[in-house]
Amino acid sequence: METIDKIPTSKIQRASKILSTGMKIGGNYLKYYGEKLTNPLEARENLNNANADDIYDGLKNLKGSALKLAQMLSMEKNFLPQAYVEKFSLSQFSVPPLSASLVAKTFRRYFGKSPLDLFDHFDFNAVNAASIGQVHKARKDGKELAVKIQYPGVAESISSDLALVKPIAMKMFNIQAKDSEKYFSEVESKLVEETDYYLEIAQSAEVAEACAHIPNLVFPQYYPDLSCERVITMDWMNGKHLSEFCKLKPDQETANKIGQALWDFYMHQVHVLRKVHADPHPGNFLVDQQANLIAIDFGCMKSIPEDFYLPYFELVDPQKLNNPIIFHEKLRDLEILLENDSPAERTYFSNLFHTILSLLTQPFQQDSFDFADEAFFAKLAEIGEKYAHDSELRKMNMNRGSKHFIYINRTFFGLFSLLHDLKAKVYTNQNEVVQGA
Repeated sequence: METIDKIPTSKIQRASKILSTGMKIGGNYLKYYGEKLTNPLEARENLNNANADDIYDGLKNLKGSALKLAQMLSMEKNFLPQAYVEKFSLSQFSVPPLSASLVAKTFRRYFGKSPLDLFDHFDFNAVNAASIGQVHKARKDGKELAVKIQYPGVAESISSDLALVKPIAMKMFNIQAKDSEKYFSEVESKLVEETDYYLEIAQSAEVAEACAHIPNLVFPQYYPDLSCERVITMDWMNGKHLSEFCKLKPDQETANKIGQALWDFYMHQVHVLRKVHADPHPGNFLVDQQANLIAIDFGCMKSIPEDFYLPYFELVDPQKLNNPIIFHEKLRDLEILLENDSPAERTYFSNLFHTILSLLTQPFQQDSFDFADEAFFAKLAEIGEKYAHDSELRKMNMNRGSKHFIYINRTFFGLFSLLHDLKAKVYTNQNEVVQGA
């Protein structure tokens, strides 16, 4: 297996890597302009494949925030070409790991000793590696353990990494420089939290206790005495990553059981705890032999303030969604409609969000919902495709929407995607929604 002996940590080193990636992308476009004259469709596909390969290859050795961005984008299945989704999804739990020597160096820095001095057995070959850390298998006092090690320099390079990728993100999502800082500050604050392993241990214990009553949901135990700000030790949980499990095409009863646990887990967090696991990608969930869902990562938790929660979920109610006065009031509360909007902008964004919300709220408006429904996800993809190429939209001010949308929308798009992969039918009529509101 390919391993990494050194990660670029200085601003100059990381900027140089991203610059070289940019030059490769420029070369891909030159090739594309030549090919599209003879075969435009194949040329575009070749461009997407080449760009996805070069971007991922450039980011995978940087690790940290740059690679985390790719991971987040891999969840945008309805808004990115498939080549990007497939390549970037590797960042969820399959990137080149640190070498044994770099792992040992990390332990000596934070514990003052080798991992072999802390554990009865420690496998220096990583089991999996993602954007911020990698996992090793260990054993102590007869217990099988998972040890997550954060990559060197990740925490220190968050701000500079975001400064490097900010222009790319602004171009991809048509974000204007004016008033955009609140969105990037929200992302930066969450990334900083994800590198604080003491915080992750505390959040893990809090969520595990609060969600212990949910059927078919399991959490590992964490070991603070074998953890520090850059290393977390927890129980080794036997199971398959959710994406691998879905490829086995489980029977409908099993898929529904796991899907229900996933749905109930998220609804309890959102409507009762008002704090949610905002990183619902397949690498953060396992399925064991008893078809229990195992949640294994709580680095990214998003608190939901009341002044966002109430208008956001009031629009789940079709009567409020379809009442123009209430609908526009909630859009203003959510900062989607702005005071300085022109009449054309108010009309455009009102229609846009009514279309999107009419579709996205469907699972909440019935007793159960079949996430295997291809028509539902085809419509979702159609909306994404339509507005991704809407020239009128690009002329308008896209700096709108509360900063809380970033992680709450990411949560629900990720949840829907996981349930779709499972092809699960789940009971969605939640009394907790009513009680919470």
